[in-house]
Amino acid sequence: MALEDAQTTRAIHRELVRRYVDLSGVEVRVIHGVCYIRGEMRKLRTHPEIDLDHEAEVIRKLIRQMPQVRDVVWEVYARK
Repeated sequence: MALEDAQTTRAIHRELVRRYVDLSGVEVRVIHGVCYIRGEMRKLRTHPEIDLDHEAEVIRKLIRQMPQVRDVVWEVYARK
């Protein structure tokens, strides 16, 4: 199970870096198929028009659609 969780964590990281928000303050951990995401999300200076609440919803939806993920625990706050 630990190998699967590590692969899922890497897959989630690959999805996160594609988004136009700063997620460098976010920690991702997958334990038995449950994805725990916590930390701080910020706007990028190059994309000030991004709505952080909408991006958070899109990210949660993307992660939930991954076949290896059973649930998502979202503890990320948006710094505006």
